[in-house]
Amino acid sequence: MATNTKRDYYEVLGVERNAGETEIKAAYRKLALQFHPDRNPGNAEAEEKFKEASEAYAVLADANKRAQYDRFGHAAVGGGGFDPSTFQDFSEIFSDLFGFGDIFGGGGRRRTRAQRGPDLREDITIAFEQAVFGFETEVKIRRHETCDTCSGSGAAPGKSSTTCRSCNGVGQVRYQQGFLTIARTCPACKGMGSVISDPCPKCHGQARIVHARTIPVKIPAGVEDGTRMRFAGQGEAGVFGGPPGDLYVVLHVKEHPFFERDGNDLYCAVPISVTQAALGAEIKIPTLDGEYTLKVPEGTQSGTAFRVRHKGVPVLSGHGKGDLFVEVRVQTPSKLTRRQRELLEELHQLSSVENKLERRTLLSKMKDMFS
Repeated sequence: MATNTKRDYYEVLGVERNAGETEIKAAYRKLALQFHPDRNPGNAEAEEKFKEASEAYAVLADANKRAQYDRFGHAAVGGGGFDPSTFQDFSEIFSDLFGFGDIFGGGGRRRTRAQRGPDLREDITIAFEQAVFGFETEVKIRRHETCDTCSGSGAAPGKSSTTCRSCNGVGQVRYQQGFLTIARTCPACKGMGSVISDPCPKCHGQARIVHARTIPVKIPAGVEDGTRMRFAGQGEAGVFGGPPGDLYVVLHVKEHPFFERDGNDLYCAVPISVTQAALGAEIKIPTLDGEYTLKVPEGTQSGTAFRVRHKGVPVLSGHGKGDLFVEVRVQTPSKLTRRQRELLEELHQLSSVENKLERRTLLSKMKDMFS
């Protein structure tokens, strides 16, 4: 493609001249996905469009080259056409698009054999009191552990893995696709660079076997519903000497029939009689630490809440406790004895007289104010 026949690079990518780096990259990714030779085998037109888009991107993605191009046009960036060596830093784009990087024949790296083991998760349900005070329990799990016969090598005793002949230990195989040299994971060794000719008879070359284990778990005081606890190194074993994963224990706390929890505070409601509310009283209330004597002052209204300090939930991994909030609810008796009725009627009459006196006093004060 001669210089004087080249299309404008912004036109090639379909972006405005003031387009940002992200917009230019996105435009190129779209064209690369559409016209890549690997997706259009034998299509010369698609290959040319891919070259054109790649050449445009190589210039516009480089701030210095773009500035020169904006000022002097194609003459500023040369007319040598598409140069694959320009794309040494494009592995990220092609890895995202096609599942491989290093498409222009750069040096491949052998995949590391050692791999960290996966994490495990176990969910357990505990009682409300267990979450408040903490306790010790056990969790039963099934996990992959390093094979004790081959010590995690995957090879039979006395044997070892050999270099993969397909990739010569590199872990990648390369082939030519048009003007590109493409590297992909070796299918023979799965990128490991070596193969096991004589697998271990116990793990069949997998290097790990499944074991059932019982893991002791200490639940600290103050945990909440949904708390996730991490136990390092208690997950699946790693492969070929890799470190093990972790075990995550997720807690689900049952509801309490009497208490409700909000953070480190507890809430409850207790009934009191009309006379207790009117005359005042000392009542026994339950707490998670045992009974507590609550003093209800005379004239207490239904719905009044009293705060009892340090009778709540312990602070997780800290010091102190939350508080207990007790709401009193005055209960009106549904059935009365004759004597109770007589006393209440007498109280009603006395209250009526007092109310009349209070109203007269109030009227007198109002008259004095406006006289």
